[in-house]
Amino acid sequence: MKERIKSCILALLVLGSLVESYYLIYRLPGADSAVLSENLYVKTDNMGPEEKVENLLYPDKMIIHMGEGKHTLFYPDSTFYSLIMNRLKGRGFESFQRHSVQDYDWDKIRNENPGIELSFGAGIPVTLLQRVMQLSPDSLFEGESIDRIWIYNIKNDSKAHAIFFSTRGDIIYEAAKADLTVQDVQQHVDFGKNWTPYKTVSGDYYVPDSKISLVQVDMPSGMYTIEQMQSNLFFDVGSTRYIREKNGSEIYTDSKRSLQVDQGKNWMSYSDPAALPAGESTPAKDALEAVEFVNQHGGWNGTYRLEATEEGRQERKVSFQQYYGSYPYGSYPIMSHSSLQYGVINLELQQGTVSSYERSLIYIDESKAVKKVVELSGGADLEYRLSLVSKTSAVKDLTPAYVPEVKEDHLELIPVWKVTLSDGSVLTLN
Repeated sequence: MKERIKSCILALLVLGSLVESYYLIYRLPGADSAVLSENLYVKTDNMGPEEKVENLLYPDKMIIHMGEGKHTLFYPDSTFYSLIMNRLKGRGFESFQRHSVQDYDWDKIRNENPGIELSFGAGIPVTLLQRVMQLSPDSLFEGESIDRIWIYNIKNDSKAHAIFFSTRGDIIYEAAKADLTVQDVQQHVDFGKNWTPYKTVSGDYYVPDSKISLVQVDMPSGMYTIEQMQSNLFFDVGSTRYIREKNGSEIYTDSKRSLQVDQGKNWMSYSDPAALPAGESTPAKDALEAVEFVNQHGGWNGTYRLEATEEGRQERKVSFQQYYGSYPYGSYPIMSHSSLQYGVINLELQQGTVSSYERSLIYIDESKAVKKVVELSGGADLEYRLSLVSKTSAVKDLTPAYVPEVKEDHLELIPVWKVTLSDGSVLTLN
């Protein structure tokens, strides 16, 4: 009997020891967080703060039409641009009516009617535009993307007209009810009376009558480390292995995802081809997903604008353009070029899930920036240079921009005219 009791006690002790060993091995503090790490991303080594999508949605330029063929332009962060945008954000637009773009004489409206034209570049989905403007769209308008908004007055007409241009190019939507008076529009237009005059070339682009001033800036710069990028992008950095390509690129992979680093161009490309689809995909949802992905995998090292949401054959490409500026001169895009990729963040999504992520590894210290005001050409000189360019391909857009140059441990932003041609190519005049 005693032997049987001893055997039972011994068995219980052995069982207790096994249970204790199990908890020691599989239930150590932090073990649960490791199991859930693929769903709960832990932020480390941020490149910049998180950003709300609302702060990435704004026009790339504001064109003020003053009648009698007179125009001027305001750019982001300039005094009157900010003032007008803040006022428009508080006004409501509803009861949208669909028309053909051919129903209007835009040259006449441009040159004779006082108004404000907001340019959104490649376009912005209406469902995103609702986040920064008070729109009440119907189901048809809600599915559109808008690349321009034109608000103007007509002589002897008691109401202001608000037109939203579809990126499809042949359709416009007019807000039959706009919370703007003729006096409101005229007041906004009057802000441009003492600004630099511009003349238009077929309504495609605008040339200033005189030189314009921008800030050239030189800032200390550095490089984010590969370790920082790995901790931002891989769930378990210890599981990655290193591969060196013949072209000098470095690849880090955990067999599912890969991080490719081009040290020569200071550029990283992250790929996750095995990412699980999130479900329904729309331009607006993909843009929101792209913003959230950047928030959680590095953050925003500067001021950015949603540049495009382009649909490919099997994926959607979402790009963000970096801007730099100084009050009161305005903010302008930073151009990436062949020898230095900087100023853009590119993502690809498949069925709502990010499968590719690209950005520069360079960071800058704006607190130690050295600035000086420089002038870009205007008037007859600029018109002549543009006429030479247009002999090979028509000019479609002209905008001030910055070209980045790395000099040892500094980054310099040099003001230029960015010229976009009808064939899609881009060149600079400085």
